[in-house]
Amino acid sequence: MQFSYPDGNAVRINCPDSPTLLAKVRERLAEGYGFALATINVDHLQRLSEDGHFRSAYAAHDLVCADGNPIVWLSRLAGHPVRLTPGSDLVLPLAAEAAALDLPIALVGSNNESLALAARAMQARVPGLRVALTHAPGFPFDPDGAEALGIIDSLRASGARLCFLALGAPRQELFAIRARDALGNVGFASIGAGLDFLSGQQRRAPALVRHAKMEWLWRMLSNPRRLALRYAKGFAILPGHALAAIRQRGARPQG
Repeated sequence: MQFSYPDGNAVRINCPDSPTLLAKVRERLAEGYGFALATINVDHLQRLSEDGHFRSAYAAHDLVCADGNPIVWLSRLAGHPVRLTPGSDLVLPLAAEAAALDLPIALVGSNNESLALAARAMQARVPGLRVALTHAPGFPFDPDGAEALGIIDSLRASGARLCFLALGAPRQELFAIRARDALGNVGFASIGAGLDFLSGQQRRAPALVRHAKMEWLWRMLSNPRRLALRYAKGFAILPGHALAAIRQRGARPQG
């Protein structure tokens, strides 16, 4: 399915499930093609409705999957169902694809302690994984600024071929496009809190809560001051997206 905007930008979910996504990543890594991977959720939808720069960057992503049950529900209304593919669940499988090809990875975002712990956790669970670079940017990170350019230079020098971005939206998606275009042969996966979950600096919702499709509530209650308004804004836009999804029924999905 896709989300279309009056300025002509369109965000298409072109990876309906994890196997499809991993196969596309494997092919691009093996052939030396860079890419940008985004995992769309309701918070992203709300930001996309307000931020033209974010829309342009998101529309330029090569791979997009559904990170959130509301996105899955919208896809069903559109008649082009996709499966839930959370960014946090993709970190280790993506790392395994890189390790299988003996390609080094990079971790960018979060903080130095979390990156060090996440790197160790990933190497313990993915045999042969090489971590060529870790970098925790200053705050607030400007994806269009000088530090971003320095990270691109560091990535080039490191030889990393897959970079995990834990910068938060919209910074990670904006940087992914800038860096992909600058480097050409590096894949960028925006995975939000995925590295902090691996490092233990953030606790993910228990499996039972995720199975009940209530991870959003778990997250909101864990930090209501920061997340309550964000989720309220997200849910407010869902009726309009539901109507748009229904209008997509019968249309041929675009890849």
